[in-house]
Amino acid sequence: MSWTQADIPDLTGRVAVVTGANGGLGLETTAALAGAGAHVVMAARNQEKTDAAVAEVRERHPDAGLEVVPLDLGDLASVRRASKTVVNAHERIDVLVNNAGVMAMPERQTADGFEMQLGVDHLGHFALTALLLEPLLRADAARVVTVTSIARFQGRPVDPDDPHLRDSYGPWKAYGQAKLANYLFGLGLQHQFSDAGVTARSLVAHPGLSHTELQTHTVTEGGGGLMAPFYAFLARTTGMEPFDGVRSQLRAATDPAARGGQLYGPLLGSNGPAVRRPVLRRLGLDRRIRELWDVSERETGIVLDVRAARDRLA
Repeated sequence: MSWTQADIPDLTGRVAVVTGANGGLGLETTAALAGAGAHVVMAARNQEKTDAAVAEVRERHPDAGLEVVPLDLGDLASVRRASKTVVNAHERIDVLVNNAGVMAMPERQTADGFEMQLGVDHLGHFALTALLLEPLLRADAARVVTVTSIARFQGRPVDPDDPHLRDSYGPWKAYGQAKLANYLFGLGLQHQFSDAGVTARSLVAHPGLSHTELQTHTVTEGGGGLMAPFYAFLARTTGMEPFDGVRSQLRAATDPAARGGQLYGPLLGSNGPAVRRPVLRRLGLDRRIRELWDVSERETGIVLDVRAARDRLA
């Protein structure tokens, strides 16, 4: 039988943090985790939209435990404020879903001067995860799930000399780079967890082709070129609804059988039930992860070192 939200175990007493929790897959992730009993920290940028999302989740699950924390992944100051708020409120975090993202937009920079897609989709999540390491390590067996995309196959590893594509920007090129960075980050984080001998686990998930506002936003923003309306049409006519598309990241986050370093996605690549998928692109994987870590720490000024966090808690 296919894995569904009905297979999520009881999460009563667990704390989950979901980025981009106010719409699309983030909203569905929030609703599913809260419906299973978790206390969900909804980390999102647009507060008016977040208020509407809270109302929707509570309409489905009147007893949902929800907490709103403002988070703009395109601003490291906001990431620091959000992480401090979460750390001060919660001694431990059981689940972190790095879900938020932007796609194929015109060339723009974050508040810190990063290329927007790399900055929001990867660097913001890299910084957030690093700043939440200690409460993650205090949990019995925390899970960090990072959401990638099949666009990672079109992406190239981050160039240390030009990570923000200032010499060769293209909307889809930047998106592929960011989604490949998500993939490498999730695998690299598991390497660190394993090397440090901690119980936390890192997994990667991709939703396939899902019909969310991400495609519509890409069309209205005008950055996706002639392909954006085509992809939006495909998502609208053949893509999965968010309730189904979210299952890969939910399975990675909650299935007791899931293990660190695994990838979950639709059975048919772009569609179908959530299953474990093979981890590909292994050639040179360790080198690419090291380069990504070096660039990420250099750009953000934030060190992500699991061993050091473990030792601080000893």
